[in-house]
Amino acid sequence: MVRAGLTTERLVRAGAELADEVGFDQVTVSALARRFDVKVASLYSHLRNSQDLRTRIALLALAELADRAAEALAGRSGKDALGAFADVYRDYALAHPGRYTAARYPLDPETAAASAGPRHAQLTRAILRGYELPEPDQTHAVRLLGSVFHGYVSLETAGGFAHSAPDSQESWTRIVDALDSLLRNWPTR
Repeated sequence: MVRAGLTTERLVRAGAELADEVGFDQVTVSALARRFDVKVASLYSHLRNSQDLRTRIALLALAELADRAAEALAGRSGKDALGAFADVYRDYALAHPGRYTAARYPLDPETAAASAGPRHAQLTRAILRGYELPEPDQTHAVRLLGSVFHGYVSLETAGGFAHSAPDSQESWTRIVDALDSLLRNWPTR
């Protein structure tokens, strides 16, 4: 018998909250069952296993990030769009560290194609159109931006900038300025 009030959506949201609290790698069906004070078996009518739960949390995180990025980009272009986009990723990672990690969870090709993941690339390319980058340079720039944003956020959330001046926010602002300058002066072959 399925416990009243438990739905797949509710379990996935609770799993995402748990990921933010204890880390994405610690999220399992067993941990989720303890959170709801139910037996693990009662969750199997909603989730196949812990991998299914993690995949669903990853899909939730990708969708949340894409929605926030799309909202932040509306009506913006150039450096303004680049800064807003960068801030969405950084703010999300700082507010939701487990979900941010989940957004990098490896998905099978079919699931990845049906996820909000492609929207992230489309949003990044929308920013790059303002810089008039041709292909394949757009692809290189998408990879550059993703690497810089993710690398910075990963170091920051791990405490890598906590013990030195200047403030991390000042460095972030300077990095976005530098990326804008680079994109406006993209090297040609």
